[in-house]
Amino acid sequence: VFSPRDVFRYQSVRELAAVAVEERQRRGEPEEAGVGWFPATPIMAWLNDLAGPIGDFSQTVVLQVPPGLGLDRLICAVRVVLDHHDVLRLRVSVDGGYEVAPRGAVVADGCVRRVEVSGEPGDLAAAVAEEAVVSRSGLDPVAGQLVRVAWLDAGAEVSGRLVVTVHHLAVDGVSWRILLPDLFTAWHATGQEAAPPAAAHEEAVHEGAVQPTVPVLEPVPTSFRTWAHRLHDEAARRVGELDHWTRTLGGGTGRLDPSTDTFATQRHLTLELPADVTVPLLTRLPAAFRGRVNDVLLAGLALAVTRCTGQREVLLDLEGHGREEIFPDVDLSRTVGWFTTIHPVRLDAGPADWTDLPGPTAARAIKRVKEQLRATPGEGIGYGLLRHLNPVTARELARCPVPELAFNYLGRVEAATGADWSPAPESEAVGGGHADDLALPHALEVNALTRDLPDGPRLSATWSWAGRLYGEEQVRELAEAWFTALTGLSRHTGDGLTPSDLLISISQEEIDAFAAELDAEWSAR
Repeated sequence: VFSPRDVFRYQSVRELAAVAVEERQRRGEPEEAGVGWFPATPIMAWLNDLAGPIGDFSQTVVLQVPPGLGLDRLICAVRVVLDHHDVLRLRVSVDGGYEVAPRGAVVADGCVRRVEVSGEPGDLAAAVAEEAVVSRSGLDPVAGQLVRVAWLDAGAEVSGRLVVTVHHLAVDGVSWRILLPDLFTAWHATGQEAAPPAAAHEEAVHEGAVQPTVPVLEPVPTSFRTWAHRLHDEAARRVGELDHWTRTLGGGTGRLDPSTDTFATQRHLTLELPADVTVPLLTRLPAAFRGRVNDVLLAGLALAVTRCTGQREVLLDLEGHGREEIFPDVDLSRTVGWFTTIHPVRLDAGPADWTDLPGPTAARAIKRVKEQLRATPGEGIGYGLLRHLNPVTARELARCPVPELAFNYLGRVEAATGADWSPAPESEAVGGGHADDLALPHALEVNALTRDLPDGPRLSATWSWAGRLYGEEQVRELAEAWFTALTGLSRHTGDGLTPSDLLISISQEEIDAFAAELDAEWSAR
């Protein structure tokens, strides 16, 4: 056995062989380490600070499922998942923390329901939307009710739908990639017969009886509860980052009014880039500059904001997956929970020539933004620790206004394929997982993702804004400017190193000058 982290850290068979261990030798937490009380993580504390109800703050996934799904099999599968992933049994504690109940405490029968529906596409979409609302209304984190599963049974000949709703306190985008395969594994196992019993025990088995397979899921090396406790210990060790965060937030302004700027007033606009633009943004450009997709997307966003507002520097909140490797003995590859981090960044993409975006503007913008993002300590996880978990630094950071703009790239998602246990075509019928009178966390948000479609991947971006503070024309101008910038960047054919790629102290100007000298020598030959 070796972890996904090991594959990237030890990049040869010889090195992997040295760290791999036999399954029986694998060290892990005690079985009940994830059960009991734990303090709020930064993102949980962030949610508690929002004005308004958070009982139905959730995420919903809609799957296409086979006609013969079976209610009993589904309940059994949900029971296995509830017992295996501790955080799904979480409840809000009276003392302000959280408590995970023992296995078996959450009854699966109360989390699952079967609803007969028509198999017509239009009817299915309406049923999905309706059942998502019902599921959200059944969530109650104080009572420990965090999971609702609705099987929309369309009959014996038509694939049904599975509407899975989980309170955000217990799930994030990465968690779904653990939960859904586990749910399928458990459901599939309940339909299998177990291996014949050993001869010594055959007399104990009634003749003709079918022995169901007991679903066995991959173990969870580190519990969410352990992670939460470790974060609180870490908060005291991150005080040295305080100056970075106060400088980053300096000069910001806050215009949101929690009493009037709520989700009921939020407006939305969604735009999509074609595949021929999306592909280089995700692959060639990040590779050419030894960076990440966010480096490219945020370079384009910084260019667009500067063009539309005239502001050279752009202050925004950046969301991340939060599963940072800050503890060497922690493995979160199988841990379900809400790990999201939010931290401020200040970006300056430099001067831009909008008549020739694929030219020097592209290289300069990507290099600058990449280095500004690399200057963020610890991938930004320290901000939440100091803002919410350290009482001394929390008071100082609470005085800094929240950036108006927020950005989140959700990665690549599978589009509906028409196959069972894949995303359903009606997924977009699900509404937002929040109450209308919950206060908006940001005045303007960009949530981007890449959808893998038959004609290639497409970048889709949804802009959401406070209706009192922005108009649709203003937001559309910014959104289109961003896509114009990304289209220009996607056509850039160069590459380049930046200071963070090297083990020596050197400036970007020195790197560029040395590269130009090498190019001149090569051309002369």
